[in-house]
Amino acid sequence: MTATSTKETLKVEKLHVGYGKTAALHGVDMEINAGEVVALIGANGAGKSTVLRAISGLLKPSSGRITWNGQSIGAMAADRIVSAGIAHCPEERHVWPNMTVQENLALGAYLCRDKTETERRIGIAFHRFPRLRERHRQLAGTLSGGEQQMLAIARALMSEPRLLMLDEPSLGLSPKMADEVFDVVREINQHGVTVLVVEQNVHNALSVASRAYVVETGRVAASKDAAHLLNDPELLSAYLGG
Repeated sequence: MTATSTKETLKVEKLHVGYGKTAALHGVDMEINAGEVVALIGANGAGKSTVLRAISGLLKPSSGRITWNGQSIGAMAADRIVSAGIAHCPEERHVWPNMTVQENLALGAYLCRDKTETERRIGIAFHRFPRLRERHRQLAGTLSGGEQQMLAIARALMSEPRLLMLDEPSLGLSPKMADEVFDVVREINQHGVTVLVVEQNVHNALSVASRAYVVETGRVAASKDAAHLLNDPELLSAYLGG
């Protein structure tokens, strides 16, 4: 595993976020340390994706604090947060359908001004995702759902983040393809990237994570060891309603 600093920590403290006049998060607290895979689980509409959007700068908190390595990032522009080492792979992938796989990857490195460095990163992406290498000239919109998800993850990694946030990476995928995606998540983490994953498939999320936060109606209802939750269906049912 690539060495990571023990000081690399994301802290979310008393986070409140709303959509217009509608409150979505009500005082969320969480902490993610270097080298971890941490899962956010909960029912649809609980606020999991809103947490990621606030961390990545797509939504501005109404109050509370988000710090990355001790630096406040809650008011930062999204591109500055990417530069600081945080990448967000959004729900439903959002690849550029009329651009090739390789063009999508190149745009993922938009903050890199060195063509040779961008090509190096694309080479790493193709090594990590051989299927994308095979389809590098293919339009992204013609890929299968699983291939588009791999492209979205690879594109997020083009900024060489130290923290990768994944929103519903198995959404709409077959069980086999979902397993492949989570194998990739493990491999990414083994190479030193910290991962925060929102995932509706609780088994997938807990099988890859070391810890989990249960989000319920905009609040953190529990923080538990992932293996403990995975092996306690009654506890999961109590938190998630079945």
